[in-house]
Amino acid sequence: MAGTSLGARLYRQIKKHPALIPMISFIGLGMGSAALYLLRLALRSPDVCWDRKNNPEPWNRLSPTDQYKFLAVSTDYKKLKKDRPDF
Repeated sequence: MAGTSLGARLYRQIKKHPALIPMISFIGLGMGSAALYLLRLALRSPDVCWDRKNNPEPWNRLSPTDQYKFLAVSTDYKKLKKDRPDF
Protein backbone atom coordinates (compact mmCIF):
# COMPACT_ATOMS: atom_id res chain seq x y z
CA MET A 1 0.00 0.00 0.00
CA ALA A 2 2.89 2.36 0.61
CA GLY A 3 4.02 2.46 -3.01
CA THR A 4 0.62 2.74 -4.69
CA SER A 5 -0.70 6.00 -5.97
CA LEU A 6 -3.83 7.72 -4.76
CA GLY A 7 -5.66 7.04 -8.01
CA ALA A 8 -4.95 3.32 -7.84
CA ARG A 9 -6.17 3.10 -4.24
CA LEU A 10 -9.31 5.07 -5.13
CA TYR A 11 -9.97 2.79 -8.09
CA ARG A 12 -9.65 -0.29 -5.88
CA GLN A 13 -12.04 1.17 -3.30
CA ILE A 14 -14.60 2.03 -5.99
CA LYS A 15 -14.28 -1.47 -7.40
CA LYS A 16 -14.95 -2.98 -3.96
CA HIS A 17 -17.70 -0.50 -3.00
CA PRO A 18 -19.64 0.82 -6.03
CA ALA A 19 -21.88 2.85 -3.71
CA LEU A 20 -19.01 5.36 -3.42
CA ILE A 21 -19.50 6.55 -7.01
CA PRO A 22 -22.37 9.02 -6.27
CA MET A 23 -20.57 10.39 -3.23
CA ILE A 24 -17.34 10.97 -5.15
CA SER A 25 -19.18 12.56 -8.06
CA PHE A 26 -21.13 14.95 -5.80
CA ILE A 27 -17.95 15.92 -3.94
CA GLY A 28 -16.23 16.55 -7.28
CA LEU A 29 -19.21 18.61 -8.49
CA GLY A 30 -19.16 20.68 -5.29
CA MET A 31 -15.43 21.31 -5.51
CA GLY A 32 -15.70 22.28 -9.16
CA SER A 33 -18.59 24.66 -8.45
CA ALA A 34 -16.69 26.28 -5.59
CA ALA A 35 -13.63 26.75 -7.80
CA LEU A 36 -15.70 28.32 -10.58
CA TYR A 37 -17.41 30.67 -8.11
CA LEU A 38 -14.06 31.78 -6.69
CA LEU A 39 -12.81 32.39 -10.21
CA ARG A 40 -15.92 34.48 -10.93
CA LEU A 41 -15.35 36.50 -7.76
CA ALA A 42 -11.73 37.13 -8.68
CA LEU A 43 -12.50 38.27 -12.22
CA ARG A 44 -15.89 40.01 -12.04
CA SER A 45 -16.12 41.55 -8.56
CA PRO A 46 -15.77 45.35 -8.35
CA ASP A 47 -13.83 44.98 -5.09
CA VAL A 48 -10.90 43.21 -6.77
CA CYS A 49 -8.26 45.37 -8.43
CA TRP A 50 -5.79 43.53 -10.70
CA ASP A 51 -4.43 46.60 -12.53
CA ARG A 52 -3.57 49.35 -10.07
CA LYS A 53 -1.81 51.60 -12.60
CA ASN A 54 -4.64 52.06 -15.10
CA ASN A 55 -7.62 51.52 -12.80
CA PRO A 56 -6.72 52.07 -9.13
CA GLU A 57 -10.35 52.29 -7.94
CA PRO A 58 -12.54 50.03 -10.09
CA TRP A 59 -15.61 50.47 -7.89
CA ASN A 60 -15.88 54.14 -8.96
CA ARG A 61 -16.37 53.18 -12.61
CA LEU A 62 -19.54 51.21 -11.92
CA SER A 63 -22.73 52.73 -13.17
CA PRO A 64 -25.95 52.20 -11.22
CA THR A 65 -27.21 49.89 -13.95
CA ASP A 66 -24.32 47.41 -13.62
CA GLN A 67 -25.29 44.16 -11.97
CA TYR A 68 -22.38 42.83 -9.97
CA LYS A 69 -24.31 40.60 -7.59
CA PHE A 70 -24.50 36.91 -8.41
CA LEU A 71 -28.28 36.80 -8.10
CA ALA A 72 -30.59 39.80 -8.04
CA VAL A 73 -34.02 38.55 -7.04
CA SER A 74 -36.20 41.64 -7.06
CA THR A 75 -33.95 44.49 -8.23
CA ASP A 76 -34.10 45.68 -11.82
CA TYR A 77 -30.76 47.41 -12.29
CA LYS A 78 -31.77 49.07 -15.57
CA LYS A 79 -34.34 51.28 -13.81
CA LEU A 80 -31.99 52.62 -11.12
CA LYS A 81 -30.79 56.21 -11.18
CA LYS A 82 -27.42 57.54 -10.11
CA ASP A 83 -27.65 58.93 -6.58
CA ARG A 84 -23.99 59.35 -5.74
CA PRO A 85 -21.46 62.04 -6.63
CA ASP A 86 -18.60 61.66 -9.11
CA PHE A 87 -15.10 61.88 -7.68
